[in-house]
Amino acid sequence: MSPKKATQKSAKSTTASSRTSKGFTAEERAAMKERAQELKAGADKADGESAVLAKIAEMPEPERAMAKRLHAIIKASAPVLSPRLWYGMPAYAKEGKVVCFFQSAHKFKTRYSSFGFSDAASLDEGALWPVAFALKELTAAEEARIGALVKKAVS
Repeated sequence: MSPKKATQKSAKSTTASSRTSKGFTAEERAAMKERAQELKAGADKADGESAVLAKIAEMPEPERAMAKRLHAIIKASAPVLSPRLWYGMPAYAKEGKVVCFFQSAHKFKTRYSSFGFSDAASLDEGALWPVAFALKELTAAEEARIGALVKKAVS
């Protein structure tokens, strides 16, 4: 091996060994396991509703109250959406594709909960639009905005 090749190999191995891969967090691994269980179980509309309500009941306050209210808003705004679990989170799907979901702050140990939309949501506005919103509380203004976004998402 030429000195140049030896130097290149040495530099590559040094660089590779100095990197540290953090990988997935425990919360992310748990969510992936929940998703695998969801896929194995399959779910019809009734099972999805009860699974979502059970997941909401497990949440600590004030997230439980927020998730219950979101559930009611989504059902009223877009009855075509079917509740189901998605990575262990309450989600709402149209024709089998998740359109929107609620992510608990407690689940991922974050500062705030979030309400998000997948690419199946019809929210496109030019070349840039929001797909997730931080939620610290729900007031009438937030509820109205969420209701309007959900209606638009399924249109």
